[in-house]
Amino acid sequence: MPKRGRPKGPDKEPILLRLGSPLLEVLDRLAAAEFRSRQGQIEKLLHEALLRRGAWPKAEDGDEAEN
Repeated sequence: MPKRGRPKGPDKEPILLRLGSPLLEVLDRLAAAEFRSRQGQIEKLLHEALLRRGAWPKAEDGDEAEN
């Protein structure tokens, strides 16, 4: 019998994040414009911020490492 549920992906750890309504409204608007979930939009924004700060490790081939 085939396994049910989500396909195996990168290891992710659940975290609790409390955000105010104004910030959530902006996140939802950005996520909808880019066809992402709220979670996906938060991950994208964090990844971009870490790249800008030079805190995200570079991939071996010179491309940016994926989140």
